[in-house]
Amino acid sequence: MKAKTVPSVCPHDCPSACALDVEMAAPDRVARIRGADMPYTAGVICAKVARYAELVHSDQRITTPLRRTGPKGSGQFEPVSWDEALDEAAAAYRAAAERFGAESVWAYHYGGTLGRVQQTASVRLRDALGWSRQLDTICGHIGGTGWKAGVGAMSGLDPREMAEADLIVAWGCNMVATQVGAMHWVTKAVRERGAKMVVIDPYRNPTAERADMHLRLRPGTDGALACAVMNVMLAEGLADRAFLAELTDFTPEVEAHLSSRTPAWAAAVTGLTEAEIVAFARLYGSTKRAFLRLGYGFTRQRNGAAAMHAVTALPAVSGAWRHPGGGAAFSAWKNFSFLKEEDVLEVAGVRTRSFDMSRLGAVLTGNPADLQGGPPVKAMLIMGTNPAVVAPDSLAVRQGLLRDDLFLAVHEQRMTETARYADIIFPATTMLEHDDLYVSYGHTFLQVGKAVMAPVGEARSNCWLTSQLAGGQPSFVRGGGVGGGRPSADGFGAARCGRGSRQALGRLLPTVRGHAFPERLRPFRQALPLRSRLGGDG
Repeated sequence: MKAKTVPSVCPHDCPSACALDVEMAAPDRVARIRGADMPYTAGVICAKVARYAELVHSDQRITTPLRRTGPKGSGQFEPVSWDEALDEAAAAYRAAAERFGAESVWAYHYGGTLGRVQQTASVRLRDALGWSRQLDTICGHIGGTGWKAGVGAMSGLDPREMAEADLIVAWGCNMVATQVGAMHWVTKAVRERGAKMVVIDPYRNPTAERADMHLRLRPGTDGALACAVMNVMLAEGLADRAFLAELTDFTPEVEAHLSSRTPAWAAAVTGLTEAEIVAFARLYGSTKRAFLRLGYGFTRQRNGAAAMHAVTALPAVSGAWRHPGGGAAFSAWKNFSFLKEEDVLEVAGVRTRSFDMSRLGAVLTGNPADLQGGPPVKAMLIMGTNPAVVAPDSLAVRQGLLRDDLFLAVHEQRMTETARYADIIFPATTMLEHDDLYVSYGHTFLQVGKAVMAPVGEARSNCWLTSQLAGGQPSFVRGGGVGGGRPSADGFGAARCGRGSRQALGRLLPTVRGHAFPERLRPFRQALPLRSRLGGDG
C-alpha cells in the first residue's frame, strides 16, 4: 500500500510550533514524520519530532487505565476498565470537596501539549467545579513580567523579519538547538544581506560558534550589560532621542541613572572587558535594523524580570522599532488574544485561591503561607507535566506525592516518575490521535491539527477525560460525575498571568507606551497606526 501523507502540528512547548507532514504506512501505523511547507518553519523540524513515530508506537505506552496495587511510588499497578478508573477518581474528588471544600482539589497542568483545546481541558474542569487555580510560574512568568514592563504586552514581531535585519542578537537562547525554525531566517539574513550575528550567553554553545561576536558574560549579569550599552549609546549620540521623546517614558532621571552605568562599571560586574562592551554597544547602536531574539535562560534568576526589562529598553533607546528587521522578540503568545481565552469562574465573578505551581512541594507538605488559609490539598489531577522531576524542590514534591491521604490521578502516555505515585493512571493520546488548535509563542501562524489515526489502545484525550469527570456521560461516572453536570464547552480556558511590576521597574528604564510600534506589526494594528508618524522604514 502506498503511504498516505496527512498534515499535523507539533504540540511541544517550543516557540516553533512546526507544521508537519505525517506519512502513514497504514491507518494505524506512522511511517515517517517530516517538516511541512509552512511559511515560517519552511519544512524544517528538529530531530526529536522527526522520530515521533517511535513514541507513538512505543511498547512503553500506557494503553489501559491502571490502579495502584502496591505502596505509592512502587510502580505496582493493575489494569482496570475506564468505568472503574473514572468512578474511583470521581468519588475521590467528590469526597475531598464535600469534606474539605472544593479548593482541596488541584488540577496541576502545564505544557505537555500547547494545543489550546487539549492543554486547557483541566482548566475548564477546575473552573467549572471551583477547584484551586494555578499560577503558571515555572517557565516564562519572570521573563514575561520584565517584557511587559518594557513593552506593554506579551506580543511581538513576526520573526521572519529577521531576514531583513543587518544585525541579529541572540540573547540568552541557543537558537541552533532550540529554535531551528528561527535559524532559517537568521541564515537568510546572513547570506542575502551580510548580516552580523552576536550571541550573549555564558556558554560557548553551538549558536555562539556560528556568531561574529560572542559576549560570554557571567550568569545573572545581563541587566548590567544592557545598562552599559545604553550608557554608550546615550553618550556617543547613537540614541534616537526623537523616538524616546515621542513614544517612550524616557526622562532625565532615567538618563541620569544610566550615566553612572559605564562600561567600566559593567565590566567589573559582567566579567567582560570594557572594549568588548563598547564594541557591542557601538555595533548595536549604529545598526538600525538590529533584531534582538530574547530567550528565557537569562531571566531564570532572582533579578530576571529586571534583566529582561533592561534588555527590552535597548531598541527603545536606539529607535530600532522604527525599522523592518529591527526591534525585539521574546514571546508572541498574546498575538492570539483574539481567541478570547477566559476563565469560567473569573467571568462569573468567583475567585478561588491560586497556587504557585513552582511551590508544589510546599503546598503538598502543608506550608501555611502557600495554603493561604485554605484547606490542605487532598486530591489532584495531573495532566501534561511530570512535576516529580520538573518542579523545584523535588524532595519536598516527592514527599508530598507520597502522602497516604492524597488521592492522585495522572493522565499520561507512559510511566513517568510522577505517574509512579498515582492511585489511578489514565492513558493519554498523542498529538496524532486527537484534534487540536495550535497557537505559537514564536511566530504568527494559527494552525489546526486533526487526528491522523485512532487512539492507541484505550488512550483518550484530555478533553474526553475531563468531560467524563465532569459528568459528560453519567454511565461512566456514577452519581453524575464530580460536578453532576457538563461544563460549558464554549471557548477556551486559560490561567491568567499575574500582573507585571511595570511601575516599579519603569522608574529606572524607558518603557514603550502601550503598543507603540510601526504598523508593520500586524498584531498591534488595532492599537496605534504609527507608520505615518514614524516616517521612513529604511
